[in-house]
Amino acid sequence: MKRKISGGSIVPEPALRRLPWYLAYVKLLEAQGEKVVSSTHIAKSTGVDSALVAKDLSYVSIVGKTRVGYDVAEMVEVLESFLGFNLSHKAYIFGVGNLGAALMHDRGLSQFGMDIVGGFDIRDEVVGEVIGGSPVYHLSELKERRDKEVSIGILTVPVDVAQEVTDKLVECGISAIWNFTPFRIMVPDHVVVQNTSIYSHLAVMFHRIDEAISGL
Repeated sequence: MKRKISGGSIVPEPALRRLPWYLAYVKLLEAQGEKVVSSTHIAKSTGVDSALVAKDLSYVSIVGKTRVGYDVAEMVEVLESFLGFNLSHKAYIFGVGNLGAALMHDRGLSQFGMDIVGGFDIRDEVVGEVIGGSPVYHLSELKERRDKEVSIGILTVPVDVAQEVTDKLVECGISAIWNFTPFRIMVPDHVVVQNTSIYSHLAVMFHRIDEAISGL
């Protein structure tokens, strides 16, 4: 995934993934009353080379002053705006199991522009419940319950029904899917998909642990 900025330039996905790290750090500094920060300090706190920090920030037109650094308040404002964290993006959870329910309870997501306004499931024990302040409906009610302002579907269903539920999301007009299943769902070109497989990350971590142990 890449994102265009004014002038038609494109921010590479690796840089997009790092920008929230910088934002989290400078927000901490802002809360502590700090006014400026250098790329060196950002680099040390995020584990990113200082030259790469400067390059990443240049994509969003944040330029530091020589021997002074970056204005903290400006960085927070520009990064939140660019990343879309200062807007409200309404979303539904599909599959209100352990992970889905946890995401519905996580009100911290709203600090990053994600507003989960409801969930859908097929199990009687969760349909009709209110989780994290949001109602849970039966999946069969999707078309009639669909709020046109909701553009994002968060997919946390069992893998064997991932594509089936995805098709229902696309059919009802959902334009972006945050996919937490290990299944690579198929969607039309106009639908945005962000895959976040916990199991894939676990596999990488386990492999690195094995490599570290074997290298001792």
